[in-house]
Amino acid sequence: MSSTIKNLNILSKKNYTVVELFAGAGGLALGLEKAGFKSRAVLEIDKWASKTLRTNRPHWNVIEGDITKISQEGIKKYLQNDEEIDLLSGGYPCQSFSYAGNRQGMADVRGTLFYDYAEILKELKPKMFFAENVKGLVTHDSGKTLKTMIAIFEEVGYSVSYQVLNSLHYGVAQKRQRIIIIGVRKDIKAKINEEFEFPTPYAKTLTLKDVLQDVPSSPCATYNEKKKEVLKHVKPGGCWRDLPDDVAREYMKTTYFMGGGRTGIARRLSWEEAGLTVLCSPAQKQTERCHPDELRPFSVRENARIQSFPDDWVFEGSLSQQYKQIGNAVPVNLAKEVGLAIKRYLDKLEDK
Repeated sequence: MSSTIKNLNILSKKNYTVVELFAGAGGLALGLEKAGFKSRAVLEIDKWASKTLRTNRPHWNVIEGDITKISQEGIKKYLQNDEEIDLLSGGYPCQSFSYAGNRQGMADVRGTLFYDYAEILKELKPKMFFAENVKGLVTHDSGKTLKTMIAIFEEVGYSVSYQVLNSLHYGVAQKRQRIIIIGVRKDIKAKINEEFEFPTPYAKTLTLKDVLQDVPSSPCATYNEKKKEVLKHVKPGGCWRDLPDDVAREYMKTTYFMGGGRTGIARRLSWEEAGLTVLCSPAQKQTERCHPDELRPFSVRENARIQSFPDDWVFEGSLSQQYKQIGNAVPVNLAKEVGLAIKRYLDKLEDK
């Protein structure tokens, strides 16, 4: 039985609450809502992403502000009551800092946005936390960055586990690998006395053909004529290697002589494959994501489908703002599956 079927109609033993930091356009928050979590607050500094959140969820408590200030003044004053929070979620940026070089814990990461995430975690003391980040965090600074983060999470009072998950394995038609970091408050871990289990991959993976049928019309970026002249030579599923040699040399300049695959250059996707990681800018030279049949990037709504957003989720702001919000988002279905795994773990408290 695939986990698509397994996860349908899961009834939780209680209603769980979540506060989210770095909420962006709401991919993670929406996924957690679909998993059954009730939002107590979402924090976001960007005005257009905040407007997107308010447009789609007028009842959400959207805090539009700077986390570096809110972490110092305290986030509790923005919450309607003092009830315990079940989950803190959010994807803080990956920043470099030395591994507890002076063994000063939180002092070692002061001035970074990770510090502010950890400060709010320390203030709220939720039962669990869920952090998402780029896959590169695993090897960033030879692994020292992640090691520092885990040491500080443990210092704050959490047992930590992490895995790199590919969205492709969780009902998303996109090859997008992200590190998922899960923390369980140590007293909760002691009561449950079991390890957290990451979600089981689906039996079936999706292709662009599966998700890009009957997409509503929406704004779409364009390629200039020079880029169209290049991409017309590329077959679906192909890249710069399909180009005539003189065209490739002219288009790639010095990159032509570099080693490595460079398969993102002049890349046209195929209906029979999943999408590549959705980017914040749809027409970058080194990372094209050309439509399988047409000489254009994917539209706003096509990118949103590839990120597993529903068609009625509105993105506010200019065309570039909309692309940026979608590209920065956590795929909704991936967030939902991790959310369901968190709920299954917290439900075990009710059995103790």
